[in-house]
Amino acid sequence: MIVKKPSESLIVMTELVLPNDTNLFESLMGGRLMYWMDIAAALSGSKHCGAPVVTASVDNISFTNPIKLGNVVHIEAKVTRAFNTSMEIYLKVWGEDIMQQYRYDSNEAYYTFVALDPHGKPRSVPKIEPESNHEKELFDGALRRRQLRLILGGKMKPGDASELKALFVKAKEES
Repeated sequence: MIVKKPSESLIVMTELVLPNDTNLFESLMGGRLMYWMDIAAALSGSKHCGAPVVTASVDNISFTNPIKLGNVVHIEAKVTRAFNTSMEIYLKVWGEDIMQQYRYDSNEAYYTFVALDPHGKPRSVPKIEPESNHEKELFDGALRRRQLRLILGGKMKPGDASELKALFVKAKEES
């Protein structure tokens, strides 16, 4: 099986916040940002596996700072870990005020995508080999995040989540 680096799936998407993208407070609507994030994540997943992909789940999205009308949105997406047919994709979003010349954090999130074969059925995806320390941290945490998603989605029993259990057993032993 082919093994790829996270950097090979990197997508950076840039959008300008226009009046039609904003709420009554002249800030980017959360739903519009989530739409753009979904596109960036899908592009990253397709780039990784060379196949069409569909959104399987979206983790919690918390907004640190609003992105204002006339500012620029930058969305960075890359695959953090590949499982059998699914991939976790990490997204980092920041805003940029071009007139004032500064950037600021907006949010981060994890999306899960499934690769599809020509018949619309799940297909296997290339594995990921992280390089940087940050990529290794994301890779290591991906299995725990996956188990949590499966539990919340009713597809795994909490008692079967070995990676999550290890966190609590370890913490209990240390105290």
